[in-house]
Amino acid sequence: MEMAEYRVAERRLVIAAGLTIVIFAIEVAGGLISNSLALLSDAGHAFIDVLALLLGWFGVRQAERASTPRMTYGYHRVGVLIAIVNALTLVVIVGGILYEAYRRFQAPPPVQGISMLVVAAIGLGVNISVIFMLKAHQKENLTVRSAFFHVLGDTVSSIGVVIGGVIISFTGLLWVDPAISLFIAFIIALSAWGILREGLAIFLEASPKNINMNSLVEDLSSIPEVKGIHDLHVWSITPGLSALTCHVLIEDLPASRMMLMQRQISDLLLTKFNIQHTTIQFECEACDPSTTFCILPHGKHQQQ
Repeated sequence: MEMAEYRVAERRLVIAAGLTIVIFAIEVAGGLISNSLALLSDAGHAFIDVLALLLGWFGVRQAERASTPRMTYGYHRVGVLIAIVNALTLVVIVGGILYEAYRRFQAPPPVQGISMLVVAAIGLGVNISVIFMLKAHQKENLTVRSAFFHVLGDTVSSIGVVIGGVIISFTGLLWVDPAISLFIAFIIALSAWGILREGLAIFLEASPKNINMNSLVEDLSSIPEVKGIHDLHVWSITPGLSALTCHVLIEDLPASRMMLMQRQISDLLLTKFNIQHTTIQFECEACDPSTTFCILPHGKHQQQ
């Protein structure tokens, strides 16, 4: 993301947080009045949405900070860490909803379907507006994406509450309320798993899922004068910002030719694989030509 895009994302996250606070207050009041677990579950989700949006704002703000001698990559991964925390809070919410839904299935309490319907409809309208605000920024920023999926899950659950309100109002089937809560829990769990999986992959420095490593090695090896690739590492600093280091085995060439090769390799990695940060080390002798990926030693080498 460019700096201007970070600023726009910041403003929209703050506005979205303000709107979601309004949703939370309305749904808590409506849930208590109507005695609807589905509505109170949605309110709980809205509360976590507020935290997610504010944490998302903080993460985007940190990503703007310049790198330092100690934090040489900057603070991009603060946002990834926040996204993981957001995902874990969603798991806690799912557990609470499942427990309360089980209790209500045993003895469904009376629910005011009309009140439930009206409040859920208001929440749905606000959630849709928040989704449109965040949609443009969620693809390249995991922090914004985690907040976006929080709100998206809340929107889907609001739709479920609206449907539940209609059914209860016309049929009086009280078991619909905890059933809708289970549906909400399922949507929340899916969102949490996707964010958690991506965030942990980044922290474990897994290769980005959109990069085919075999294809990358084949393309690099097809460059004239390249005899082999080894000690290859590809990872994400943050979603949308990938880095690569590798050793390239070549013939004994003059420095001017190696500079041209380095530019050719960097251009290939950027245009075909969207890898923006590359470090290439040329060698005339292979360390271990049979090993493409580096095998790191365990512990420190002991000096003889």
